[in-house]
Amino acid sequence: MDKVGNSFDVAIIGGGINGSSIAYQLSKMGRKVIIIEKERLACQASSAAAGMLAAQAEIEQDGPLFQLALKGQAMFSTLSSELFEYTGIDIDYVNKGMLKIAETEEIAEEVKKQVAFQRNWDPTIKWLDSKELREMEPALSPSVSGGMYLPNDGHVQPSKLTQAFAKAAVYFGAEIRENTEVLSFIYENDQVKGVKTTNGIIHSNQVVVATGAWAAKLMSESGLDLRVYPVKGECFSIQTEKPMINTTIFSDKRCYLVPKRNGEIYIGATMIEDTFDNKVTPGGIATLIERATQLVPQIKEATWERVWSGIRPQTGDGLPYLGEHPRWKGLFVAAGHFRNGILLSPITGKLVADLLAGRLLDEVLHSAFLLERHKETAR
Repeated sequence: MDKVGNSFDVAIIGGGINGSSIAYQLSKMGRKVIIIEKERLACQASSAAAGMLAAQAEIEQDGPLFQLALKGQAMFSTLSSELFEYTGIDIDYVNKGMLKIAETEEIAEEVKKQVAFQRNWDPTIKWLDSKELREMEPALSPSVSGGMYLPNDGHVQPSKLTQAFAKAAVYFGAEIRENTEVLSFIYENDQVKGVKTTNGIIHSNQVVVATGAWAAKLMSESGLDLRVYPVKGECFSIQTEKPMINTTIFSDKRCYLVPKRNGEIYIGATMIEDTFDNKVTPGGIATLIERATQLVPQIKEATWERVWSGIRPQTGDGLPYLGEHPRWKGLFVAAGHFRNGILLSPITGKLVADLLAGRLLDEVLHSAFLLERHKETAR
């Protein structure tokens, strides 16, 4: 292919949820964008996630990540309609709330403190005792001590959301190349000029690495020791004829149960660090079954559906990397979202698109997610 036909304003490496979100935002700006994916769109963590939008259940203290999560969560209602208009894809956005469960009196005291903290941002959040919990969700075990009710935490279908982002990007002129692996970057002086791939050279003055847990390997070629490492999560799902639960059930110490529109309940997830081996193990699933049935005993009577796993990208300090390479101009990274990749995808797309357009981020956000912090970050 000639240089003109292979030249773009921005090349995005990685066809997962964040790469696709960035492509969507940039394409809407009128930028000429290509997504380069070594396998297929949404083939890794983006299709394995449960899709929880748990801004206030998982992040327990204020800071840049928490504020980013709140902004991301607030975008989903409008985003769902917007993407459906451009693509016809329903991302299965469900907003029926979440229960963060306390299984012991000791944990209950911790969760009650979280309720008081979280009410600073959402006064509808409240503590429910064991009786109130079972009035809301009768299938819950009587042994549960209580829990935090978050009425505004919902969930989506991550693979559909990724496909919708990508299709919407194409609607605005983006190109997608699957089964194409990026081998190295091309530089000229201190500027990135494109990438070498298994299917030829792609010319671009801006490149975004959005390859999740694989970002560190690719970025090492640029001289950056990015502290992103893999954490495997195993999951399974069951099918029920009648709804067993209506809200998402989340136990910090044990597991989560996410009821989907099609009658499936997603149950996950194990956490196994430093492995790209995505096989599902009997031991991992057995542990999840034990934990889930202690929370919702009726699960034992449901129909078995399927098992799967995904590789999450964690960082040394738990914050994602969103920023430009400290040496090479035009080379950006958006990776390391760990368990918040789905939740943060809309705001990640917006922030990275703004960065590439030369717009300055909020100073606190910029300092928190800047790539230069890799020098201080240690696992």
